[in-house]
Amino acid sequence: MCIATVAESTTNPSLGVLIFTLGGLAGAVFYLPFKRVQKWAWESYWMLYAVAGLVVVPWLLALTTSPNVVKVLSQAPGGQIGYCFFCGAMWGVGGLTWGLMIRYLGVGLGLAIGCGLCSATGTLIPPILKGNLQALFGTPAANASLVGVLVSVIGIVLVGMAGMSKESELPDEEKKKAVAEYDFKKGILVALFSGIMSAGMSFGLQGGPDIEALAKSVEPVTPLAWAGMPVLVVVLLGGFAVNGGWCLFLNAKNKTLGDYARKDAPMLPNLLFAGLAGAIWCSQFICFKTGEPQMGALSYIGWAVLMASAILFSTLLGILLGEWKGTSGRTRALLACGLVLLIGSSVLSAYSGYLKV
Repeated sequence: MCIATVAESTTNPSLGVLIFTLGGLAGAVFYLPFKRVQKWAWESYWMLYAVAGLVVVPWLLALTTSPNVVKVLSQAPGGQIGYCFFCGAMWGVGGLTWGLMIRYLGVGLGLAIGCGLCSATGTLIPPILKGNLQALFGTPAANASLVGVLVSVIGIVLVGMAGMSKESELPDEEKKKAVAEYDFKKGILVALFSGIMSAGMSFGLQGGPDIEALAKSVEPVTPLAWAGMPVLVVVLLGGFAVNGGWCLFLNAKNKTLGDYARKDAPMLPNLLFAGLAGAIWCSQFICFKTGEPQMGALSYIGWAVLMASAILFSTLLGILLGEWKGTSGRTRALLACGLVLLIGSSVLSAYSGYLKV
């Protein structure tokens, strides 16, 4: 009884949802610095993004906040480290096509579909893999959180429907003003693949309970809020193995290795903007792992909140970028309803944290 009371007193669901939401904002805007990179091939600036976001930033943060990270990883079960690494590599395959999805569908529609699939699989599958299916329903808190997830999915569907409605309304010339390489058929196929594979990030981040337990027990102990950092660095290393390897392959194939020393390219700005994109991208998963302790037994809903927030902010960004200009009232109504539901899903998720588990 006393242990349960102490555990409950350390949680703060509203703060947890706020942290997840900030992570969603980072996930929605990370792509923007790439627009400032000049005279580099995609594989060159993506390589710098991967080095910064998947290796440098997470390791610097882990070494700063988790003083026992090296000791923890040396003592952690090899199978669990391998699983987290593999899930990161799975995300890496999906992540490679994420930028392609945005190229073909635009920021708003692309992230709505990709994040929608990623949200559903990344939220519902981990509890099942852990053999904890009952956590998804049965108590007031679990029921409310499940309703929040379903509301999020409905909101995602409505935003996607708005995107498809927009696609059917606008002539090709108008579509290409907002998205230069707009191609709905190619984009939807890429989004389906990328969204499902990208859920590997959720599997990996929630797949290292023994690693996190060690972080909280091995001296010098890591504070509860940062106990997920050793898991994060392993998962992201798996992602880097795929992304870094692919970029180097393309550098060699396309003869773009010279980009990194190209004299007519703005070297320092390119390094800064590509690295900034990686740092912003990484922030969403830092938020995910630091928000989890605030949610207690309902930490699994964090993925749905993170993805819903990313869709919300990316759609708003798409509006600001003119991607929805010239659409009909019906399309805008679908979009508005979807956005309202996405906001409502976050409110429901926060509310569920205060109910009886």
